[in-house]
Amino acid sequence: MSQVSAKQGSSSKSKKHESDSVKKLVWSQLLINLGDALINPKVTLPWILQGVGVPVYLLGWLVPIRESGSLLPQLLMASYIRRVALRKWLWVIGSVLQAACVVLIGVVALLLEGAAAGWCVIALMVVFSLARGLNSITSKDVLGKTISKGRRGRVSGWASSAAGLITLGVALTMVFSGFFELEANTVFYASSLIIGALVWCFAAMVYALIDEPRSDVDHAPVGFWQLFSGLSLLKTNASFRTFVIARSLLLCTALTAPYYVLIAQQHLGNGLWVLGAFMAASGLASLVSSPFWGRFSDYSSRQVMMFSTLLGVFAGVLLFVVMWLFPGFAEMVWFMPALYFILCVAHQGVRIGRKTYLVDLVEGNDRTEYVAVSNTVIGIMLLVMSVFGLLTNVISLPALVLVFSLLALIGVLVVVRLPEA
Repeated sequence: MSQVSAKQGSSSKSKKHESDSVKKLVWSQLLINLGDALINPKVTLPWILQGVGVPVYLLGWLVPIRESGSLLPQLLMASYIRRVALRKWLWVIGSVLQAACVVLIGVVALLLEGAAAGWCVIALMVVFSLARGLNSITSKDVLGKTISKGRRGRVSGWASSAAGLITLGVALTMVFSGFFELEANTVFYASSLIIGALVWCFAAMVYALIDEPRSDVDHAPVGFWQLFSGLSLLKTNASFRTFVIARSLLLCTALTAPYYVLIAQQHLGNGLWVLGAFMAASGLASLVSSPFWGRFSDYSSRQVMMFSTLLGVFAGVLLFVVMWLFPGFAEMVWFMPALYFILCVAHQGVRIGRKTYLVDLVEGNDRTEYVAVSNTVIGIMLLVMSVFGLLTNVISLPALVLVFSLLALIGVLVVVRLPEA
């Protein structure tokens, strides 16, 4: 009888411990997303740098550096991470480094101008991206160690939902500013970057409080070429290889997003309220859909990837058909933001589904290597698929959206072949 009571007490304590970890993970991710909203390389940074006269050719590097720069080095990082027993401290270091880079970007915006400011920001974004990559790979490891299967998807879901609420608030502020022709100067934007840095530091403090179990430490010496040995997983593990191929094709749901905005600009103008409307659609999509996708992922992350991608394909095909047959629809203020909302709902499902699937697929130190290999390949594919943008010289923007949508549809057929995780 006493043994049964002891087991029940241990189970109750374990559930409470896991609930505490869930709260800390959600709060830290929420704070990180708030910082992201304040230093958005697609919106905030270009506006700041344009204000200080940075050449356009340098502005074009911001998003590729932020995205691919955080993914490509992860295979090299994985060999070091496996030597650390408590990986949460690496996440803390990554967040503090990102905060430092953001503060320095704000200082550059206040003190420098022209190409000098641009090159300094590019250098800081490289460091920022490397730190972000460190966070990416360690966060999945810590999530897998502290939260049991069946609850991991909802952690990502609630964090994304809260981030959507934040983005919605920022977007409504932009819409308000656009309607009333309010303007913000460089000092205002630089201040927002510094506030974002403080938010990241607070996120690091919350993350440091997570009670993470110690990992097995790998002390075996690793030669240079052995750092890339993880790529052999693509050959030896058929399920993982299929997942990486599928994830590469599902990137198309994210890559189409800028073209929705460009089509809207062509028909609705460049007013700040237009950009705010699209940000509001993105924030609202995260707010309302992420908890659903998170819970659904805990049931079947594979099915989430399938159904969410099909929704994204539907939005892309509908955009092409409407622009082909009824182009006047694009001039209605609600049409393009509404389609963008559907796309963002789909993208949230793809993102949460593939993240949950990979975390559930493997355990222990193997997870670190699998995540690193997957992200490294995706970083390469992001650079490769960016070449598709050159097709705009040959075909229309709606036609390019259709091309990406058809590639995503092929990705659905690949996901069908995946086993349940």
